[in-house]
Amino acid sequence: MPRSKSIFTKAVHAGERGPRPDFTPVSTPVHYSVGYLYDDMEDLDGVFGGERSGFVYLRYGSPTVGAFEEAVAELEGGDDAVAFASGMGAIHAALMGAGVQAGRSVVAAADLYGATYALLERTFASLGVRVRFVDIADLDLVGRAIADERPAAVLCEIISNPLMKVADVPALAGMAHSAGATLIVDSTFASPYLFRALEQGADYAVHSASKYLAGHGDVLAGVVACSAARGHDLRERQKLLGANLGPQQAWLAMRGLKTLPLRMRQHCANAQVVAEWLAGHPAVARVHYPGLPEHPQHAVADSLFGGRGFGGMMSFDLRDAGQAEVFSFMEALELVLPATTLGDVYSLTLYPAHSSHRQVAPEVRQAIGIGDGLVRLSVGIEDAEDVIADLRQAMEGLARAA
Repeated sequence: MPRSKSIFTKAVHAGERGPRPDFTPVSTPVHYSVGYLYDDMEDLDGVFGGERSGFVYLRYGSPTVGAFEEAVAELEGGDDAVAFASGMGAIHAALMGAGVQAGRSVVAAADLYGATYALLERTFASLGVRVRFVDIADLDLVGRAIADERPAAVLCEIISNPLMKVADVPALAGMAHSAGATLIVDSTFASPYLFRALEQGADYAVHSASKYLAGHGDVLAGVVACSAARGHDLRERQKLLGANLGPQQAWLAMRGLKTLPLRMRQHCANAQVVAEWLAGHPAVARVHYPGLPEHPQHAVADSLFGGRGFGGMMSFDLRDAGQAEVFSFMEALELVLPATTLGDVYSLTLYPAHSSHRQVAPEVRQAIGIGDGLVRLSVGIEDAEDVIADLRQAMEGLARAA
């Protein structure tokens, strides 16, 4: 008669590792397990060696994370996608995958997201990488920088944070590739709904998936879409670096993908209405939004985005305003939330000079065009007229206080 197992043992093993189900869940489940079992050691050895598909250890991948990666790859038109613990983890990995190392250089957009700027200026520069920041909208200037540097990588954002400059990715791809450089495009502000960077010549399409892809303000995640060979390289690097996305975050991000086109359609429609209203308000000196005809890259954006809209992000300069006036304006908002993120269903505002670009020296911010009166606005999916009403009352309060 088999020995009856102790309650200590039963508590550990009871209910685990039941028969494999003969059904398929409609929604991808969350697989939390760190390790995986196989019927024989040959199968496990084959997975470790890459001869067969499967999962062995959470840092090497999981079914839930794999499902999210597969979905992003399909949406981006790539052969592969690799998920990371954050957008910064994804950018860092893409730069390494592009061969950025001591003795090489990067040509990068001057008005990148502040943390990306600091990653290049501080971390990579301290490791012996030359970094040259340029106005990515000035193709002649970019061309000269690429010719001078012969960089390992060219890095840009399809819509820049926070000045909303639009990168001519097909032109940049031609210049980068002719010099043997890899083109990395941060597509966070556009999402695959508006723009698929790989189809326009980019080698890596990077997203802070915390933003539009997940879309609900409850996920920290990043992802890189690319070719199969580049994806394999990124996975090998990730095994050693450990910047992995967890299963719960992957599941939440995948849930968000289901409604991405619906949300983006509303973000774009709302933002267009809000931008046009802001452009006509006397308290606003300038609106940075590619959907406005006066935007310097409006025609480029219209061509690249295929008539689907111009995104949900914008920024604007309050007239004759500094930090005190911007703070008063933001504190007066009731519906629009002053939060340090973007791309959520909620409308959100942020002061770049003290948050996203706080790590950038004040004189550099001013030279780039990030003034003390600049406000960034992520337009949500609420009714656009309600968003406008809130902006109006906050500006009226600012006028009364002047």
